Amino acid sequence: MKSYGKSAFRASSLLSGRINAVLMAAAIVISLLVLTGYTYWPRSPVRLVQGENLAMSGLYASWKKGDVMVLVRHGERCDRSSNECLGANDGITRYGSSVSTDVGRSFSELGLAHTDVITSPLTRTAQTAQAMFGHPVEAQEWLYNCDETMLNEVVAHKSLNRNLILVTHSGCIGQLESLHGYPHAATSEYDSALFISLDSRGKAVIRGVINPEDWTQLSRLHLLRH
Repeated sequence: MKSYGKSAFRASSLLSGRINAVLMAAAIVISLLVLTGYTYWPRSPVRLVQGENLAMSGLYASWKKGDVMVLVRHGERCDRSSNECLGANDGITRYGSSVSTDVGRSFSELGLAHTDVITSPLTRTAQTAQAMFGHPVEAQEWLYNCDETMLNEVVAHKSLNRNLILVTHSGCIGQLESLHGYPHAATSEYDSALFISLDSRGKAVIRGVINPEDWTQLSRLHLLRH
């Protein structure tokens, strides 16, 4: 009986050891999968100016067809900067306005003949839109009071064969990114543009980001390839 007890104890210990080994191996595999996921799935939408991202996005072809939606963050906030304000304290700075003007010029080079523009009604977004496009822009409340239906709203406001530029806020852009594949995306820069286009099934797909400093390089790349 004593011998049987010892054998049973050894068998139990062996089984327990095997279970622990299996659990350890499973934990390692899960950790590797998580790490691999972070490696192969970017934390934030890709910068279109880098590598082959622009070519892979099909941005220029989509823009010509009027299949693109762009969410642009407003310019530099006056109340969070030591730079001179453009006007009221709840607006943007003069420096921010000049950057917005440059970004607007880049949009003009893409072509605005088949493009609609809407802005959030807040002072900082309205000033940004005017600096970008040279005139007051229609304001709509949903671009400030955004929620989990943001992408649906964006698509609903897009007209057939017309691009849509929306001047909005980092919180709205971040919420959209978080709900559509980028829960850990970095906060968007001032005057940065998040590009979304429709795929062959008419589904909205996040293509990438163009930051203000990227436009010059992007224009140069476009000229080299055409």
